[in-house]
Amino acid sequence: MQQGDKFKHTFIVSEATYEGFLKTFNDGNPLHTNTEFAVAKGFKSRVMHGNILNGFLSYFIGEGLPTKDVIIHGQQISYNLPVYLNDELKFESEIEAVHESVKVYEFKFYFTNSENKKVAKGKIQIGLI
Repeated sequence: MQQGDKFKHTFIVSEATYEGFLKTFNDGNPLHTNTEFAVAKGFKSRVMHGNILNGFLSYFIGEGLPTKDVIIHGQQISYNLPVYLNDELKFESEIEAVHESVKVYEFKFYFTNSENKKVAKGKIQIGLI
């Protein structure tokens, strides 16, 4: 891996992903679980938990890179637009910096929806182990 390398993946916020998140973390906030509540607050439907995207980041680092010898040092994510059930999200990432002496890689990333609008963006730092 080297600076400038780009990675892409498509994720779908499926019913199974949503239900798995609910079952695992028990976050029953009505914005995420009650359509009428979410619509009354100005959204088109239930808003998916933002931390589902963190799960997609974990998949990218653990399964999408050409090595399994990695550990996440830190990550930052900003949520720009809501994500809804069954949304198809395109994930794109690029290595911004490589610190060879300490085996650290810094990535910038973003998720776009089917309308090609950025729903989230951020940075993630990993180390080779």
